[in-house]
This record gives sequence, C-alpha cells and structure tokens, in this order.
Amino acid sequence: MKRLFLLILLISSAIISRAQTNYLNITNYKVYYGWAHRAPQDWMIIRQFENNDRNFLFLVNPQTLETKIDEAVFYDVKPMTLAVARAYFRTTPYIKAIDKAEKQSKNLQDAGIESGLPKETGISLTADLCPSHRPLDRIIFTDIYKEFQKVETPVPVALSITGVWMRQHQQDLQWLKQLQKEHEIYITWINHSFNHRVSAKLPLKENFLLEAGTDINYEVLETEKAMLKNGLLPSVFFRFPGLVSDQQLVYKITDFGLIPIGTDAWLAKGQASQPGSIVLIHANGNEPVGVNDFINLLKSKTQSIAKKQWLLYDLRESVDEEFETDSSKVKQ
Repeated sequence: MKRLFLLILLISSAIISRAQTNYLNITNYKVYYGWAHRAPQDWMIIRQFENNDRNFLFLVNPQTLETKIDEAVFYDVKPMTLAVARAYFRTTPYIKAIDKAEKQSKNLQDAGIESGLPKETGISLTADLCPSHRPLDRIIFTDIYKEFQKVETPVPVALSITGVWMRQHQQDLQWLKQLQKEHEIYITWINHSFNHRVSAKLPLKENFLLEAGTDINYEVLETEKAMLKNGLLPSVFFRFPGLVSDQQLVYKITDFGLIPIGTDAWLAKGQASQPGSIVLIHANGNEPVGVNDFINLLKSKTQSIAKKQWLLYDLRESVDEEFETDSSKVKQ
C-alpha cells in the first residue's frame, strides 16, 4: 500500500507539472536557491512558495532552460546561496546565459541577450504586452498559425507580460491560453514587470524601472505570482520595460535568477530581422506599425516557410543552444 500511495503521488505530480494549474492561494512566495534532484535530472531551485498548505518549488532545468512548478516532497533538496548555486551549475547553458547578460549590462538600452541561433534561418518572435486600454492584436497569432500549421505546430512565441495587462485583459489572456491548449501556439511567458512604470517627462536614465521609488522586488515577484494565479508558467526570462536598464538594475534581475532579454530587431523602429534575430513587436494594440511589419515579413516568407527554410524558434532553445555544453549532467 505504501508503494502504491507513492506511485499515485508521483503520477499526480507529473500531471500537475504539465497542466496549466492555477495557484489561487499563494503564500510565502520568496526567492530561494538550491539544488533539487529527481532521477535522472538535476534542477536549480529559484523560488519557493506555499499553496493550500503544500510546499512548491519553481525549478529550472539548467541544461534546457525549461521551467516547472512542482511539490518539494518529490525531490532531494539542498538549499544553497545564489553564489554557491551559480558556481555549482556554472558549466550549464542557464548560468552561461546569465553570465553573458551581465557582461552586456552597461548599455542604457537593450542590455542582455539580443540574439540566438545565428546559424539558423528564422527568428525568435517576442511580443510585449505592456499596459494598454486597447485589445490584443489577435491577428498576429491567427496569421502565425495560418502560415505555419503545415510545417511547425505548435508555433513557438514568447510573450513579455505585465501584471497590469493580465488584470485588465482577462478575455484576451483566456483566448491566448486556449490557443496554447489547442496546440496552435506554444508560449514562453517572459516577466515584463508588474506596473511597467513610464514617464513622458523623465530622461531614460531616470525612467521605467530606473524611476525613483521603484520596488524591484514587487515588480518581479508580483508578476510571477500573477502568472501562477492565472495558470501561466513563468520562464527564466525578463524583459526591461522600454528596454531601459543600467548595470546595477541588470545585476538585480540576474540576482532573481532571471536572464534579461533584449532585441536586435525592433520592427517598429525600422530594425530589420536577421537569421537568429530576437524580434520585438508589441501585441497590446499600441504598435500597429510593428504588427503590420511582422505580418508583411510573414507574407514575404510564405514559400520559405512551406519548404521549412524559414521557421520560428523557441526562445529557450535559441538561448540554450548558444551556450550548449557537452556535460550532460552536473556533478554534485
């Protein structure tokens, strides 16, 4: 009976980790680092929280950048400081990506990882969902699926989401979740801060998350909690509002275990995509030029898409493969 009970628990955990679970009663949500093992995989822990009196971990596969939420009871766990955890997993693509982002931290705009998979023909699409009174540009997602349904499904797309957008656009959010449920698209959810503060008067060096009085812990952790409450799985990526940061802010974000993601092709600003580009558009109704440019880009690639010569790439794979290592397992 004991073995049967353990088997039921393991199966239940696997189902929970794959499903879009809504964690509606989150308490004690906190930054927490460590090593977690469940054969055959080592995971890095970056958060811990409780929900309905059960202890959960936010886990990162350091080899693939895959994330998942699972109950702590199913893992061998060793708490670590951030410095010890980064040293332990130092040879993995995850930590190498964080290291590279920190080395590119001095830019006022567009710090972090800007491109991936430069040898491949195609792009990684990122669409930002900043606070907006306008509805979601659904045509982006319907056109993506229309173009790629015969060659690549579900179609990967990364969405940078804010807490305010989630709160104000529940119907649009449910529509996106339904597309993912029906395997039309696969979404990597990027933390884009909760409030996305912006001032029309302040210079960039004092604007967005650099504005005085900004609570970075709230902006990061409350967004993650809002994702979990809405049944979204947070990734390890973070996009700065306005792409604006300074070196100190970049290090604050990497101290959360997150990888800042920039862009080398903001279409609305006339930046053309290249092979391996991380393309940026806004899907929140505020950037029709960028949306039209992306739709035109899709149309121009119709024949190449049909021949699988131009594809959309999963952002996690794009970043992961740039830092791929021969070590398949981190030794304890």
